[in-house]
Formats: sequence, structure tokens, C-alpha cells
Amino acid sequence: MEYFVICVVALVVSALTLFSGFGLGTLLMPAFAIFFPINFAVAATAVVHLANNLFKVLLVGRHADAKTALRFTVPAALFAAVGAFLLGYLSDMKPLTQYSLGGHLYEITVVKTVMGALIASFALWDLLPYFEKLQFDSKYVPVGGAMSGFFGGLSGLQGALRSAFLIRCGLSKEAFIATGVVSTVAVDMSRLVIYSSTFVARDSALLGTHDGTGLIMAGIAAAFAGSFIGARLMKKITMKTVQMIVGMMLLLLAIALGAGII
Repeated sequence: MEYFVICVVALVVSALTLFSGFGLGTLLMPAFAIFFPINFAVAATAVVHLANNLFKVLLVGRHADAKTALRFTVPAALFAAVGAFLLGYLSDMKPLTQYSLGGHLYEITVVKTVMGALIASFALWDLLPYFEKLQFDSKYVPVGGAMSGFFGGLSGLQGALRSAFLIRCGLSKEAFIATGVVSTVAVDMSRLVIYSSTFVARDSALLGTHDGTGLIMAGIAAAFAGSFIGARLMKKITMKTVQMIVGMMLLLLAIALGAGII
């Protein structure tokens, strides 16, 4: 079941989100969170995310706009490290409260509460028409990089903000996609350095739970296949219905996290 869930999510979402610039981390992180603690799920997702985006660089990286990528990527990478440090700090905090339901004990923790709030916010980004048309002036590209990087480091949820800022930079479709991919690689590398030196090193035994290493490798392979398919089919697929479904799923996940159910 673990391999089925991770591979299906990675394959389908990677295929659907190549052109939108976001979505893989948003949905794959919750899939990992079903089987692992939330902080470890973020780190596992980051590994798959990085590997997949390195593959995307090979596919489309030559179209990246160097000037825009530099203005966005440098602050994104720096603030991704800040967000990653904060995730490590929150994951060490004691549970806020506990409760029993149906014979099971559930914990409401700070990190799950924060994650739930962030996921709910990004779900609304997909569901509400106001956010669908929300864009930012190109002069705020470095600010967008910092915000996207910070939330990427803290939760893995970075793509919606990144796309909202980069879409106003006057880039061609190809340059928009490639510049976002380059930025994502920098953010993933930055946050993985922090993850690996903090809670991943401490919780390395979790790799043996549900065959963590195998799930990560399977997720990478499925994401590669999805990107390959998406590069050929995405022009024929609308994202509107997908975004609505994703938004509803994320809201349900946010409620479950906030309640300590998962």
C-alpha cells in the first residue's frame, strides 16, 4: 500500500504540474506524512523533489532566464535554510495536548498545527477565485524568492508563491518554466543541507520504518516518469479541475493534521 500511494501520487502530480510550476511537493508531502512523522515527511519529499527537478533541468533548463533566476534564487536559497531551521525547532517541541478517540490516543503538536495552517492556506490558494488571479509586480521578485524559499524550507510548500511572482516577469512560457525549475533546485539543496544536519540525522532509524529508503527511491522513479509524460502531454490538459480537487484534499489533510489524527 505504501508503494502504491507514493508512486501514484508522484507519477500523476509530477505529470500534471510540470507547466504550472507547483504541486508535486504540495501533494507528495502529505502522502509521505501518512507513513512518517511530519518533519521526516518534508525531508523525504525534498529528496524526491530535488531529484525530479534536476531531471527537469535536463529537459527544459536551457530556457531559464539568468537575470531573473539570480534575483529570485539567491534569496530563496537563503530563506529556505531559515525555514528548515524553524522546522527542526518546531519538531522538537512537546505536544500541545492529547486526547483519546475510539480507543486511540492522538497528539496535537506545534509542528502539525503549523503545517495544517500552511496547508490550509495553500489549499485556499487553489480554491478561491481571488487567489487564482493574484499576481505581483516584477520588482518584488527578490521578496517573492525569500517568501517562497522560507515556506519551502518550513513545509515544502513553495511553488504557488514562486509561480505568482515569476509569472509577472515578462518571461516566455519556456523561460517561466525553466527559471522556476532552477530556483526550486536551489531551494531543495539549501533545505536538505539543514534537514540532514538536524532532525534527519537524529531520526535516521525512521528510514527502516515502512522501508523509507525504498519509498523515496520509488517516488523519485515515479516522478521522473511523470515529468517525462507531462513534458509531452501537459498542453492538452486543463489545470482548473485538478486545482479544485487538490484544494479540497489539502483542506481535509489540514484538518486531520491540526486534530493530530495523522
